[in-house]
Amino acid sequence: MEEASRQRLNPFRSAPNLLTLIRICLAPFLVAAILEDHFLLSFGLFVAAGLTDALDGALARWLEQRSMLGHYLDPVADKLLLSTLFLVLLHKGLMPVTVTVLVFGRDVGILLVAALLYAAVGRREFEPSIWGKANTLAQIAAVAAVLLDQLTAAKWVTVTREVTLDATMALTVISGLHYAWMVSRRSGSATGNGAAK
Repeated sequence: MEEASRQRLNPFRSAPNLLTLIRICLAPFLVAAILEDHFLLSFGLFVAAGLTDALDGALARWLEQRSMLGHYLDPVADKLLLSTLFLVLLHKGLMPVTVTVLVFGRDVGILLVAALLYAAVGRREFEPSIWGKANTLAQIAAVAAVLLDQLTAAKWVTVTREVTLDATMALTVISGLHYAWMVSRRSGSATGNGAAK
């Protein structure tokens, strides 16, 4: 009982949250490696970051250490890492402008809408949709392919890079529209409930 109380009071001590924090801490080293053209190191660090992302959710379920902090920290870590990498790769001329603008536009739009909803009606819960998850996977695959493309001239890597970038653009638009539809539906429901009262 005392251990459970300490766990609630110290959410940073849980293994899943520690893995998420490690992923956040890897971001500046990953950025530095890309800026200095150490693409083998940057690819390795990106793979390590991906492993922490895969493990933190699995550990949270296995160890039953899910927390509100982890619920919000995990997607923030993902967005922080991916958004930073898209910008840095754009700066290096390795990421197309269109892809970066779409990714950033969607994320900024979602943040603005979430802030407005919070200001208007308090905290609103939006579980990640299948489209949002697919978009995140496409972004991860695109960044990995872009980095790997700097290490080898293999045809399959070039093809994978093009496919994942196209998938990222398509899923960014689809997931953004789906998010907008969910917001409008739930906002309408909330308005209706308010009127009924």
